[in-house]
Amino acid sequence: MKRPVAAVIGTGRGVPASVMTNHDFAAIGIETSHEWIHERSGIVERRIAKNGETTCSMAAEAARKAMDRAGVHAGELDTIILSTATADRLLPSTAVDLQAELGADRAAAFDIGAACSGWLYGMTVAEGLISSGVAETILVVGSEKMSAIVDWKDRATCVLFGDGSGAAIVKRSKSGKGILSAFMRSDGKLAELLYRPAGGATIPFSDQVLAERSQFVKMAGREVFKHAVREMSEASDRALDSARLTGEDIDLMIPHQANVRIIEATAKHSNMSMDKVYVNVDRFGNTSSASIPIAIDEAIERGLIRDGSTVLLAAFGAGFTWASMIIRF
Repeated sequence: MKRPVAAVIGTGRGVPASVMTNHDFAAIGIETSHEWIHERSGIVERRIAKNGETTCSMAAEAARKAMDRAGVHAGELDTIILSTATADRLLPSTAVDLQAELGADRAAAFDIGAACSGWLYGMTVAEGLISSGVAETILVVGSEKMSAIVDWKDRATCVLFGDGSGAAIVKRSKSGKGILSAFMRSDGKLAELLYRPAGGATIPFSDQVLAERSQFVKMAGREVFKHAVREMSEASDRALDSARLTGEDIDLMIPHQANVRIIEATAKHSNMSMDKVYVNVDRFGNTSSASIPIAIDEAIERGLIRDGSTVLLAAFGAGFTWASMIIRF
């Protein structure tokens, strides 16, 4: 097992106050039911951004909490990595807006677009920057306003997603704790199983795009489910193998919170009992790249991640992308 060079020293989350339950969909004309949604996904409710809440504002809330818990001030940050599929604007990056909001004047800031796997991609980049000596104190954020890009007339997708942000401060490890292993992979041949067909530079917004509602997320649910289970299982195996650990060595598994059935299948593959798997998809829905850092922050608050805990993280998202990581806290 390698000696870790990068450690998480503080976490935080920022989620909207507004809660939308499964029962609330009837009020906006969606023909569905609590039972239909819960049976297929495990979701009971999700948070929905309102009143000017943005990807950046949620990220700033999560970042400030993480910085406070880490004892780090904005002037100490030399890199900000923000993962999002819902940038507040196309140019410049949301990361630089976050930099300005925090007053982190000496930081380099950039976005990562790897969908639900993005925060793990960002953490892997952060480890590399610290290992190479380019950076010392890094803020890694996953922040998503998924309610802005789902089609609220499509019950197959709009019931699944929620809004929120999670953040971590990463510094050089001095205690033998930190990132023990990481794995990333993607397959662009499968992109059109989960994507937004229009609204980019190839097919810009137009009256036709708006009429066809092709700027919103489209998903082939059955195919996505199949690949998610397979690839998250592979990612978990690769992270365990790289760290020379087994499922028995893991104190807690935190998978991407997309669907409880995917979570259960991934845990079973890794020989992890569900009492060692953190699940909050019932309360937040799928918050894309924010789901794992939100869950980590909650697990720390609840005492499920303690000093010395070894945690397995795994994610899968549009691209397709998938990733995993093992962290000793």
